[in-house]
Amino acid sequence: MRITLLFRSADICVLNLKKVLKYPQRTYLYRNHSIMSKAVKFLSQEEAINIDRDLFNDYQFTIDQLMELAGLSVATAIAKTYPLEEMKKKGTVLVICGPGNNGGDGLVCARHLKIFGYLPSVFYPRPPRELLFEKLSIQCREMDIPFLSFLPLTRLIDESYNLVVDALFGFSFRPPVRTEFRDCMEKLKVLSIPICSVDIPSGWDVEKGDENGIKPEFLISLTAPKMCATNFKGKHHWLGGRFVPSSLAEKYELCLPPYPGTDCCVKLPLVP
Repeated sequence: MRITLLFRSADICVLNLKKVLKYPQRTYLYRNHSIMSKAVKFLSQEEAINIDRDLFNDYQFTIDQLMELAGLSVATAIAKTYPLEEMKKKGTVLVICGPGNNGGDGLVCARHLKIFGYLPSVFYPRPPRELLFEKLSIQCREMDIPFLSFLPLTRLIDESYNLVVDALFGFSFRPPVRTEFRDCMEKLKVLSIPICSVDIPSGWDVEKGDENGIKPEFLISLTAPKMCATNFKGKHHWLGGRFVPSSLAEKYELCLPPYPGTDCCVKLPLVP
């Protein structure tokens, strides 16, 4: 089976059809009018780790640079999908952050959402001791973003917030979920309000997904979609992080879609 998704773009990328047919679950095909032009690649866990390594080692990006770009992309995509003027409950958003880099993306997202006029709160059950994460937390607190000492009951979350940003686990995650996060995951599974997952729906296998896991309405893939995104059944799939050098994209045959104007995120068609 070949999954075909359409974009309109004059930006042409050479497409190796043999590879598309060999790995149909790992690509989106899209075309410029009638000319087949691009295939957005879905990354394995190993490929995602290798790309991050290259960004750090070969291109000399720093972790805080990438985190800032990623978090801004997440906040921007949320603002485009859930405009503040259409929100009830005064624009409240709950951002749940994990102990790794995905949690750092969540902190940056919370800060930018506050700048955009939303009212984010953060639940950060196990903050790491690294200075970077301490600074990100201080930035949020200095902007009067409240940090919750515990995760409320599901009913109270549904009543108090418009949506939840799931920034618990990223592409380095390997099942099962550790005991200390299981209560949080169980609450996410039964929420009525939309869940916005950052890069990977938390608890999912990065390549296989998890049909019994959380079911986000919104997913923003960072750098490039991961293989588990082929199992995403929500309403909104975005790609964020307009920072990938063209030579790196060519090396891994990412064939990323063009970003509109000066935007830092682009909406992807959903898998049929």
